Amino acid sequence: LGKGYEVVGVSPDSIKSHLKFAGKYGLKFNLIADEGKTILEAYGAWGEKKMYGKPYMGVLRKTFVIDENGMITGIFDKLDTKDHTNQIIKALNI
Repeated sequence: LGKGYEVVGVSPDSIKSHLKFAGKYGLKFNLIADEGKTILEAYGAWGEKKMYGKPYMGVLRKTFVIDENGMITGIFDKLDTKDHTNQIIKALNI
C-alpha cells in the first residue's frame, strides 16, 4: 500500500496448501500456516459456523489492523470479500 502497512494471512491450511494458493493467485504477501489454530483461537477467528443449519467449527473471516507497536487499532469482521481492499482503504482513509 505504500503507507507502512503489511498484509499477512493466517489459516489452518498447510504450508504446501499456502504455497499452491499463493502461486495460483499471485499473492505478494505472507501466509501463515496455523495448523494448530493457536493464532486463530487467540484472535477469536476460529469458532462455530453453520452450513445448511448444521453447526461446525471453522475460520471466522476477520481482518485486524495492528500498529507498529503491536496494538490492534481496527477490526473488520463484516467483510465484503469481493471489495475488501477498498473497504479497508476507505475505513482507514489511506
